[in-house]
Amino acid sequence: MKTKMKKLAKLGLLLAGAAVLGGVVMLLWNWVMPGLVPGVTSIDYWRALGLLVLSRILFGGFRGRGHRHDHGQWQRWQKMTPEEREQFLQQCAQRGRPAQPNI
Repeated sequence: MKTKMKKLAKLGLLLAGAAVLGGVVMLLWNWVMPGLVPGVTSIDYWRALGLLVLSRILFGGFRGRGHRHDHGQWQRWQKMTPEEREQFLQQCAQRGRPAQPNI
């Protein structure tokens, strides 16, 4: 029963967040774009929400954040011996990556 309530609460927060973001997109668009680009008109709330969804599809996708992947990298780093860590850092430097791990 609690898991259903948690899921409903998350869904409610997601919908509320999307509604607020749609309003923010509308306000920013109407404030910036008509003055910046000649011929661009103001948009209403629903077009702003559609623009938000379109930008998410084009630039962000719907794949989530992927925190589990970062956690796996951290676990691998923790399991390495100091020699393996040094070898890893040298390989990163040879590939042109930063010498320090981004973990």
